[in-house]
Amino acid sequence: MELLNPDQWIDNYADYLYNYTIVRVNDHIVAQDLISETFLAGLKSKKNFKGEASERTWLISILKRKIIDYYRKINSKKGKAEVHINYRDEDSEGDWLEENAADPFDRTAEDTMENEELRLAILECLNKLPEKQAAIFKKKTIENFDTEAICKEYNITPSNLWVIIHRARKTMVSCLEKNWFN
Repeated sequence: MELLNPDQWIDNYADYLYNYTIVRVNDHIVAQDLISETFLAGLKSKKNFKGEASERTWLISILKRKIIDYYRKINSKKGKAEVHINYRDEDSEGDWLEENAADPFDRTAEDTMENEELRLAILECLNKLPEKQAAIFKKKTIENFDTEAICKEYNITPSNLWVIIHRARKTMVSCLEKNWFN
């Protein structure tokens, strides 16, 4: 069972969490705020850490919830969309999420329908991306593949990867604004 070491979180994880966040929110100040909120939530809910996941995985799960909450707050045109991320993977599962995480099973039919509409809008927008760009975007941002592995597979540099991801993200945002937020 792994023990938490909050005194080392900034040194050990701040850069990783920042890189993870900035590609999802594209705003340095928001990214820094979300990471601060993540560390604070981690401290508040450290008694829930069961050691079944690594410390970094546990912090990422809290950060994912913070990012979802951030987008819920700014998504005023569509109201409160329920975004459910499956946190089960080989490193983690279950109740190690932060204490105040919303119950994913407490959804109305309207929430479920809206979630399905969002999923379809995302898939539609992904299908509009060029094939290589879509594949790279999915691997990096959805499937969390390692940068080095993607670069090797597509014979590109890390700089090229981030340009492709940036362009895909801009296209996805534009597409979702047309198909989902209006």
